[in-house]
Amino acid sequence: MDPSTEIALNFSPASLRVLNFCIAFIMFGVALSLAPRHFRVLLKQPGSILTGIVSQWIVLPFVTFLLVLLLKPAPGIALGMFLIAACPGGNVSNYFSLVGKGNVALSVSLTAVSTLASVVATPFVFRFWGNMYGPTADLIQRINISFLDILVQILMILTVPVLLGLFFAKTFPELTERIAPPIRHLSFLMLLAFISVAFYANADQFVLYIHMVFGLVFLHNGSALTSGYLLARTTGQSVENCRSISIETGIQNSGLGLILIFTFFAGYGEMALVAAWWGIWHIIAGAVVARFFSQLDRRRLATVQEVAG
Repeated sequence: MDPSTEIALNFSPASLRVLNFCIAFIMFGVALSLAPRHFRVLLKQPGSILTGIVSQWIVLPFVTFLLVLLLKPAPGIALGMFLIAACPGGNVSNYFSLVGKGNVALSVSLTAVSTLASVVATPFVFRFWGNMYGPTADLIQRINISFLDILVQILMILTVPVLLGLFFAKTFPELTERIAPPIRHLSFLMLLAFISVAFYANADQFVLYIHMVFGLVFLHNGSALTSGYLLARTTGQSVENCRSISIETGIQNSGLGLILIFTFFAGYGEMALVAAWWGIWHIIAGAVVARFFSQLDRRRLATVQEVAG
């Protein structure tokens, strides 16, 4: 029996609507936090922006393809990996860049750019790499996905809230300055709460099937973080930029992945399991990596002070 038919996550239409709202609210909050200086980064640091875009939309999907070829997971799991790699960066990456002493302005700019680009990039990248691997290409043909519908869905839950947030920030700058920080924190807490409730509701399924994706998500996410850092380093980026590009590549909008899976893939079990566990794991990994980067700075400072003393 196809194992994907055995994995049935408890994810009702009401839960899907709540997740849609959470993601839209998060992206609205991201847009409120954008300032003209963030967009000036595009002009002042075109190399860093380009490196981040290449890492997000070219290197990560390619690394994902190599992992799939090497590990040969079940088609549904492989398709879930391709979908995660085709999602834009998640806004929590901005927080981890702050904690990890990265370039926060670059991180916010990359999140905004990848979110706006995802309307076209996500369906294209997913279809391209999904069709490059035989088993997932067959699965895509059987599921018969409408990529135009995926494009419209992404437009509604990502791009429209960002544009509304930008309009709100420009129209009500003083109010935006007051409400942007609490909305940013609230949206993060909302996402954590949703993930916690969803995990609790599906604890039995995770216990039964987590062995199928735990190692894969660990390797996939680790490869994303590492490839982002190495690409930035080899292109001569600063340490702060390397950190932000690494985190931006490793923190994907898995909530969008879940929405697409339950909207267009009939909640295909293996895909949903990959996206759901990624949503939990990348927060853990992001926190660990940000802490590691922060500790590196403290050790360097302590070494400098010791030498100076």
